[in-house]
Amino acid sequence: MKELKEVMKKYLPFFLLTLGLGVLITSFFIIRAKKSPVDEEEAVAEIPFEKRPFVSLIPDEEGHWLKLRIEKLIFEASSLDYELLYKVPDGRTQGVPGTIKLTGQKEIERDLLLGSESSGKFRYDEDVETGTLTLRFRDEKGKLMGKLSTDFHLQKRVKVVGSVDQKFSFTFDDEPKRGFFVTMETFGVPDGLSNIIAGPFAVFSSNQGPQPGKVDFKESGIINFWDGSSWQELNLGKSEDIGLFALTASE
Repeated sequence: MKELKEVMKKYLPFFLLTLGLGVLITSFFIIRAKKSPVDEEEAVAEIPFEKRPFVSLIPDEEGHWLKLRIEKLIFEASSLDYELLYKVPDGRTQGVPGTIKLTGQKEIERDLLLGSESSGKFRYDEDVETGTLTLRFRDEKGKLMGKLSTDFHLQKRVKVVGSVDQKFSFTFDDEPKRGFFVTMETFGVPDGLSNIIAGPFAVFSSNQGPQPGKVDFKESGIINFWDGSSWQELNLGKSEDIGLFALTASE
């Protein structure tokens, strides 16, 4: 028994050292496996502008629904997570999440409710003004490949609409008497436009146009308007309708 105690006493430090190293190694792999979503998103590569989709949020007449439209889906991914977060007047944040399996489609639409639904009954969040839209592209194993995020501004019956960051605004010639408007960055554009220095920003409406007015960017440059088929330069920022705008550098 005495000899056994002597042996244990002799090798105890080595045993404790080995045990300690084992705990450290195990902890390292556990922490690594539980890497937070924030760390994952900080490490993901930026999606090149030319591969970004053109994204719209179109409000309905009551401001209760936003139609999410994602066009020009050319970034290769297996699935797409979307998340709409918005503030209600009492300060709470509400969310509308969803996941879409991508099987080669180039355009996707979803109707997003600003509120909740239960057993066919709807509760609407009134007086929503600002929020954030985030898209996350994932591969077949669920790994994050790319992320896009932008703020949106929901307004109604105002003379001036604009982006949350105040880098873009549109002043109507006549103040709208009805309807809702969403101002947001659209990530990409329907067709190529080089040398963009601000935007692209868009104003989407529940109203039928045209709704003429004046475009203003915080930066200086050439204001371009997408007319549905091509880009047009605007003289002094005057536009015959709301829509998609981008600022390019002056020559």
